[in-house]
Amino acid sequence: MSLRLHLAVPEEAPALAALHAAVAGDLTRRYGKGHWSSAPTEKAVLRGMRMSKVFVARDGSDVIATLHLATKKPWAIDRSYFRECKRPLYLTDMAVAPALQHQGIGRRCIEEVKRIAREWPADAIRLDAYDADAGAGGFYRKCGFEEVGRVIYRKTPLIYFEMLLGI
Repeated sequence: MSLRLHLAVPEEAPALAALHAAVAGDLTRRYGKGHWSSAPTEKAVLRGMRMSKVFVARDGSDVIATLHLATKKPWAIDRSYFRECKRPLYLTDMAVAPALQHQGIGRRCIEEVKRIAREWPADAIRLDAYDADAGAGGFYRKCGFEEVGRVIYRKTPLIYFEMLLGI
């Protein structure tokens, strides 16, 4: 399956909220309640579309993955852990349909993110991930992100990751 990300449109908000709810439910079933247990409402998805670029991957009519890219630093990220660069992009809210995880879709999304970031243009991609069994730290390491710090934010252990793009 060839995977391309496209910018989300407001009509996709219900499907995006449903995807996030499915991922949150799956993580909660597997790892118990945690910060990963909440899912955005359609209203929150629409707000996210106004605040960042929301991308969607589809398989036919089904939404199979989504992520946000933004130039504005998310509230939980402390800039001091990252290397100096002029144009960082922040990757947030990445989700892949639970039934399709471990099939390479997340990796293909990251490859698309790198392509988009270079066209943006951006110098780096930054993100945080939960430092817990339900977190995606191992996934981001396998995709080539470098761990640049660990913090506790509101009782939540986070790992900061960065990928320099060398534009």
